[in-house]
Amino acid sequence: MSDMTTYDVMRQFADSWGLLFMTLVFVGILAWAFRPGSRTRYRDQADIPFKYEKFED
Repeated sequence: MSDMTTYDVMRQFADSWGLLFMTLVFVGILAWAFRPGSRTRYRDQADIPFKYEKFED
């Protein structure tokens, strides 16, 4: 019979493959955010609130 509980199995998985998976997800998100050509797209999205700004005197 095995002495390992479900918690122990999940803990070992999270310590090894779970950590690797989350690291790869994080690196993938960084690569997507800083990919070439994304600066102009993000700049356009950041300027949306000022696009229809009305100046009242």
